[in-house]
Amino acid sequence: MPWRIRAAAALCLALIACAPTGGQHDHRFTDAEKWARIFDDPEREAWQKPDEVIRTLRLPADATVADIGAGTGYFAVRLARAVPKGRVFAVDAEPDMVRYLGERAKREGLANLVPVQAGPDDPKLPAPVDVVLLVNTYHHIPARVEYFRRLRASLKQEGRVAIVDYRPDAPMGPPRAARVPSSAVTEELLRAGYVLVGSHSVLPHQYFLVFAG
Repeated sequence: MPWRIRAAAALCLALIACAPTGGQHDHRFTDAEKWARIFDDPEREAWQKPDEVIRTLRLPADATVADIGAGTGYFAVRLARAVPKGRVFAVDAEPDMVRYLGERAKREGLANLVPVQAGPDDPKLPAPVDVVLLVNTYHHIPARVEYFRRLRASLKQEGRVAIVDYRPDAPMGPPRAARVPSSAVTEELLRAGYVLVGSHSVLPHQYFLVFAG
């Protein structure tokens, strides 16, 4: 796939992240099958490195994980396989994505993948979780300090929040003016009551931060 098409796909991946929060953009993703061809393009793996991200999180087999901004399940299905004795809440605010997630879970035999219909500013997690993962999502969330402060109530003791998003100089992703640098993410999460416990450099174009709640 040519670089320009790949970059456009990456931008679309970033835009999907607005779904769980009803954030700063009014994008709709009502044709999940169409978007799946973009979001699940095999070439994404070269720079998104989903398996390496998940390995870095060191999830116990019985962990409960929330993938906020799950889209068509690119990370959610991998998380479900990584925690065969646990559960994965695949969270999205777009009803067609939630439908697709449920169908994909059945199709791929992932009984531990639970689609969750999010509200405009609430992921509506049905149970406390060990880890919350947000990939290409953070920069779309409005009132982030308040959002993550409320999210702490959905974390188990010693629960973590992992944030993957685009660096300001990344050759793909949202417009540069919309990007949130890692220093600002850290400052906002600290204000929300979290502590930075990990900063990983496994991704070529994105930061990967882990916070304890």
